Amino acid sequence: MPATHTISAGTMPASSSRLNSRVLTATAVVAVIHVALLAVILTLRHDPVQPALESHVMTAQLLPPTPVAAPVAMQSIAPPTPTPPVHTKPKVQPKPTPTPKPTPRPLPESAAPSPTPVAAPDPTLAAPAAPVAPPAPAAPAISRQTMEISAPKNVSHLDCNIAEPDYPALSKRRGETGTAYVRFVVGLTGKLESIELKKSSGFSRLDDAALSAMHASACKPFLENGQPVRAAYTQPFDFNLHD
Repeated sequence: MPATHTISAGTMPASSSRLNSRVLTATAVVAVIHVALLAVILTLRHDPVQPALESHVMTAQLLPPTPVAAPVAMQSIAPPTPTPPVHTKPKVQPKPTPTPKPTPRPLPESAAPSPTPVAAPDPTLAAPAAPVAPPAPAAPAISRQTMEISAPKNVSHLDCNIAEPDYPALSKRRGETGTAYVRFVVGLTGKLESIELKKSSGFSRLDDAALSAMHASACKPFLENGQPVRAAYTQPFDFNLHD
């Protein structure tokens, strides 16, 4: 007799119920996934909904035309036509024109003598002789007084007050002695002119003292036949330590 296995009624229903719940859960998840995929596919297949356009009503009012001040204002200003650039050629400097040198004019030639002989003038028609001019008077001779003014006369004596020269102290200490000769001219009024050293004493200090004494002197005019003349005279100045 074959063996029989007895299944407990208490264990069978519990395991099957758990298996059924798992199957149902998985089936529900799969169904939800399919439904979601189907919805996505259907959404992509439909055209996108166009947004609604909003219409606005605009009203315009025509204004009366404004009178035109001048017909020129109604014309449209055309854009200025571009002016093509003008290429100017560089100016050529004119060459300086040389100034023509003046041509020397020939001097007028004297007329050649006529070969025809000239007839001799008629003596009867000759002009009267011009009166002979009187001879010019001879130049007056230079007076004696003029000659005396230009050249003084050497005289041997004069009426003068000759000043005494100062003997230089240095010349005294050094023992310088000598005679200085001073020449001078007395003018028509007695003024002394042309005072100069005629002969040196040998020492410049003594010569200067003699000239100073002559400048301090005074003379009267020299008279000849009652007329003053210029007279020249040489005055000696003696410097001697024994005096």
